[in-house]
Amino acid sequence: MKLRGERAKRLLHWAGGMLALAGILFVVLRLRSHAAEIDFARFTAHDWSALAGLATVYAAANVLLALAWRDLLAFCGEATGPRWAIRTYGISQLGKYVPGNIFHMAGRQALGMSAGLAAWPLARSALWELGLISVAGGLFALLVGSFVFPAIPVGLAVVLFVLASVFALWAALRLVEWRVARALGQQMLFLVVSGSVFIGSLALVMPAPPQFGLWPAVCGAYVVAWLAGLVTPGAPAGMGVREVVLLFLLSDITRAPDLILAVLLGRIVSVLGDALFFAAVFLLKNGRPD
Repeated sequence: MKLRGERAKRLLHWAGGMLALAGILFVVLRLRSHAAEIDFARFTAHDWSALAGLATVYAAANVLLALAWRDLLAFCGEATGPRWAIRTYGISQLGKYVPGNIFHMAGRQALGMSAGLAAWPLARSALWELGLISVAGGLFALLVGSFVFPAIPVGLAVVLFVLASVFALWAALRLVEWRVARALGQQMLFLVVSGSVFIGSLALVMPAPPQFGLWPAVCGAYVVAWLAGLVTPGAPAGMGVREVVLLFLLSDITRAPDLILAVLLGRIVSVLGDALFFAAVFLLKNGRPD
């Protein structure tokens, strides 16, 4: 019986690793397809350095998602150490680029079970993660109000966003638990960083950077587009969906060619960031969950 259990763990470990490998393959293919659409001759060495920096920032921000998952996993009954959670999250994360949009969660489930964690808490934590980050992303829709309804000032939209965010954190704390509230805060911070990274990509291709007063609305547009890709069944990492929503929301702030290029750069930065995060956590020692 013990031998059978060890064999099952090895199979689960291999399954998680194969899903991660499939994610790497799709990352490479996506990078090649985007590269064919971009005129790289227009970018200087300074631009390349800036893009590398943005990708690094995005990679580091993934730690926030990993720690949020660790909090949710503990809330569901399986406490783990931060290093194991970060490594497991990072190794499985590239699975989101495989068509189906669920393979990163399947990989995490397999890797967690191979480490001895119970299946149901792992599955519940994935459901909580998906629901909670959808709530976090939905809050950013308030920032897009000035794009959809020009009569709404950006400042008012920011105030409404802050008030709604504080209420959501308070509700998670009072109605559920402090670890869920902390996970929600970490996810929101990740989305803020992601939106800021996209603003950086946009600034590289626009003749003049976006006005500072528009930054919150642009950040909100990016997160809303990301959320649309997240909830679209079968779209690997929201491929295609995110780009269409961004082009719709931001078409009035810059020329169409610059916007298309910025959207493509934003996708490349996020893909490179995920790949960097994978490479970094792969070097971590594969310790026990506790």
